[in-house]
Amino acid sequence: MPTFTDPASDASEAYEALRGLAHASRTFEEPSDTYAVIGELLGGMRAMRQVLDQLAHAHVGRQHHVTDDAHDQTAGAAAALAAADELHQAATLLDQADDRLNAAFTHSGRIVWNPQGRMVERWVGIVFLQGEEADRILDLIDAKGAEAGIEHLSMWDYGTETTDAAMVNGDVHDSAPVHAGDRQAETGDYAMTYNPQAGHVALYRKHLIRAEDAIDPNAEARVPARRSNPVRETTGRRSAVREGGWFEHPGVAAVKQARGLSM
Repeated sequence: MPTFTDPASDASEAYEALRGLAHASRTFEEPSDTYAVIGELLGGMRAMRQVLDQLAHAHVGRQHHVTDDAHDQTAGAAAALAAADELHQAATLLDQADDRLNAAFTHSGRIVWNPQGRMVERWVGIVFLQGEEADRILDLIDAKGAEAGIEHLSMWDYGTETTDAAMVNGDVHDSAPVHAGDRQAETGDYAMTYNPQAGHVALYRKHLIRAEDAIDPNAEARVPARRSNPVRETTGRRSAVREGGWFEHPGVAAVKQARGLSM
């Protein structure tokens, strides 16, 4: 506790308090605490400014009653005046720091930490193809490039319906999934991953959701499985969508049926 009467003791305690603050402020569990800390530092800096002036005054007031180590009174007085001058210079620099810190305090006071309605970016699955279905897209990519593949796959993006299906199926990711051997290409809000050797291709779309709803899917989340056979299939394969169009995400077909949109 401060004594308010013993400058040396209170200076030592202030130093220990600052050491503690330097250690504690390495991380902020609650970012909004930064505003309060800046405010306290601002008050402390203004107190420090007063201390520097009072230290300078003490040196000037005793300049005629001091000597140096060699008992030279003139040299002692000169040292006292020089110390006072440096203390005044330090106080002037603190004035500049005070202005900056006060500005930081004002800006920090405008921040709303962790606001409600904050949005975060996630990637939702649009379609995943393998076998003969994927071969068609992989051939298109070979012939016309990745952007042509993305443009073609985007035709199976039904907007909100596709997003809802991805949410239900757990096909939501922090970033567009890339597995060993996959290649990736991005255009606008779309990201496509494809693997000519494994014979699969997938399209994902960037989607913003509320931060409070951004629960990361666990490792067991339902994500379309990759084939173990590295050879591209050439035989026909039954579509995963029984009553949807070619390449249609199964969740999309379910949503379309529920809304009476299926053909």
